[in-house]
Amino acid sequence: MRSRYAAMLSIVCSRRIAVSAFQAVGSNGRIHESSKSIATTSSRLFGENGRSSAAVADKDLLSKTGSEKNNRAKVALDTNPPKGTRDFYPPDMRLRTWLFNQWRDVAALYGFSEYDAPVLESESLYTRKAGEEVTQQLYNFVDKGDRAVALRPEMTPSLARMVMAKKGGLNLPLKWFSIPQCWRYERMTRGRRREHFQWNMDIWGVNGIEAEAELLSAMVTFFKNVGLTSEDVGIKLNSRGVIGEVLTELGVPEEKFAATCVLVDKLEKVPIAAIQGELEELGLETSTIEKLTDVLTNTSIESISAVLPKDSVAVKELTQLFELCKAYGIEDWVMFDASVVRGLAYYTGVVFEAFDRKGVLRAIAGGGRYDKLLETFGGDPTPAAGFGFGDAVIVELLKERDVLPTFEGSGYDTVVFAMNSDLYGVAINVASTLRAEGQSVDLILEAKKTKWVFKHASRNEAKHCVIVAGNEYENGEVSIKDLSIGEQKTVKIDALSDWAKDVSQK
Repeated sequence: MRSRYAAMLSIVCSRRIAVSAFQAVGSNGRIHESSKSIATTSSRLFGENGRSSAAVADKDLLSKTGSEKNNRAKVALDTNPPKGTRDFYPPDMRLRTWLFNQWRDVAALYGFSEYDAPVLESESLYTRKAGEEVTQQLYNFVDKGDRAVALRPEMTPSLARMVMAKKGGLNLPLKWFSIPQCWRYERMTRGRRREHFQWNMDIWGVNGIEAEAELLSAMVTFFKNVGLTSEDVGIKLNSRGVIGEVLTELGVPEEKFAATCVLVDKLEKVPIAAIQGELEELGLETSTIEKLTDVLTNTSIESISAVLPKDSVAVKELTQLFELCKAYGIEDWVMFDASVVRGLAYYTGVVFEAFDRKGVLRAIAGGGRYDKLLETFGGDPTPAAGFGFGDAVIVELLKERDVLPTFEGSGYDTVVFAMNSDLYGVAINVASTLRAEGQSVDLILEAKKTKWVFKHASRNEAKHCVIVAGNEYENGEVSIKDLSIGEQKTVKIDALSDWAKDVSQK
């Protein structure tokens, strides 16, 4: 069969070479130089007896015929994550898990239920109001179905969409929380990235200021739980109602209130000249904004009352809120500051912002009342209030105050290792017994020296090290070293469950 195949291949190739040779002859009957190449190729391909393999005849054939793409030099991989994003190595994940658990614990204390939504949403969910900074910071694109979509920059619109989807089928009031990852293409500073996780707490269906007071109390409880005091963090309170009443006195129509608040919020970052064009689009005079900013320098209820109508609803509401904060025992944490307006157009009432009292870091958290958000999506008016609390700034603050726990070690309960390979099966049984009692156990999977094992256990902040050795095993025992005090003792293998229960209670 092989000889027949070789013969057929020889005939086919000979015919192709003959044709090529014929084509290589010029009009003058002379053979072109290319024909000599063809003859040489024929000789190489078949050899003198016409039976040699091309692969054998030319050992470099693969490299010569490989594609240009495969032959190009390999480009080194950029090991950095995209700008503004983060990798989470195990210590980073332990920190993140710790922080999320702190948030979840507080939410549970206050009777909130957790929810979630897709990170990818319709772009229209976030472009409800022109002028909002968030609309300029979207990670947005048109997908393969020709739909305009965006990575969520905040969670509240998704929550509103979910509430609307139930068409009144949800029992109010709602107390929901979430910890979404949010995306904004913005300028990066300390504590500000282009992606971050954010603790959201929202209450829907409560008209009164009691909702804001409950949210503020939950926020303060978190601060206390992680080791911060009212000397570290303060919370500025204000009301969009204050701004609305001032704008009414200045002759600004109500439909321009929200857009004006967005512009006023920008003044914290840019001079008034930088927003001159936007002011003109709203039909506002520079003098109007200057008068408004003068009013917003007030830092007490008494001083703001002097420039507002005597029957000011906003002042009455804020006064009640401060009384409730006193009832919660958080009066040392809160203060009035008329300059706090928040940059989102959907806020309608009380707004608040947690800040670093030393002024080193940007806003830690913020929120307020947004009773008309559902209306902007075509839904029914529904009272709502909530806050967003990013992960980046609070971690920086905890580092700044030196109260952030260390997360370098894995924190195993126990490391188990066998002194020799014959005892590895015993070590598996020991590890399985301890895991059944709820211990986190790191079983050493390969042969290691004892010195390495103890160093590994110490590096990972393990509490105990169980040594399966020949002499002890013959007596039905293992050695257990308490790494916190350096003491070592033997324990019967049959009594390991009881030992695990005992140490878990200490």
